Amino acid sequence: PALPFYIAGVFAEMAVAGTVADTLSTFGVVLLAAVAMHWLWLAFLYITSGVLLKRNPVELIRNMLPAYFTAIGTMSSAATIPVSLRASKSNKVKEEVANFTVPLCATIHLSGSTITIVTCTMAVMLLSPTMALPSLAEMLPFIFMLGIVMIAAPGAPGGAVMSALGLLSTMLGFDESAVALMIALYLAQDSFGTACNVTGDGVIALWVDRFSERDLKLHGNS
Repeated sequence: PALPFYIAGVFAEMAVAGTVADTLSTFGVVLLAAVAMHWLWLAFLYITSGVLLKRNPVELIRNMLPAYFTAIGTMSSAATIPVSLRASKSNKVKEEVANFTVPLCATIHLSGSTITIVTCTMAVMLLSPTMALPSLAEMLPFIFMLGIVMIAAPGAPGGAVMSALGLLSTMLGFDESAVALMIALYLAQDSFGTACNVTGDGVIALWVDRFSERDLKLHGNS
């Protein structure tokens, strides 16, 4: 409950130091970059899947837009499950496949949150005078561990970044001020990260549906 006051204190300290304007302007650039990376990732997923599955990718992603915009409002993958289910079924995913895949992915598939955390991490390290940008050799283990941690992250507002705080402190050396900046920056766009998560769930449902059809054919022939 005291987290907003803690973040406000950090920004007050930056205001006294005269760095808050530069920090906020950088935040805006980072937020735009994160959302752009979300859409690049979703475009890659849907175009690739559309070509391989011989489906129209524009139609596929259009059917998932209700889930995308609902997630922007709820900031929760779990709360968006009913809309995600309807959207997946609109893409001709079998009901039993959608009922299994969508709730599961709402818990373990957080691609948008992972993209955001990595982007925000780089921004915070750029803004912090006491931290240096990590090398690729340092970032790759962090990204690998982050992918594992995201499986256990709750599908609730801010759940992903809270789950990642331990990694940020132990692997990248984030201090209290850097952690506060990280939380503030992440929460400012958490809705878009969640929207990317649930829209990506639609692609997974499409592939699970395709593999289930293949298995049914194999068992039917045998």
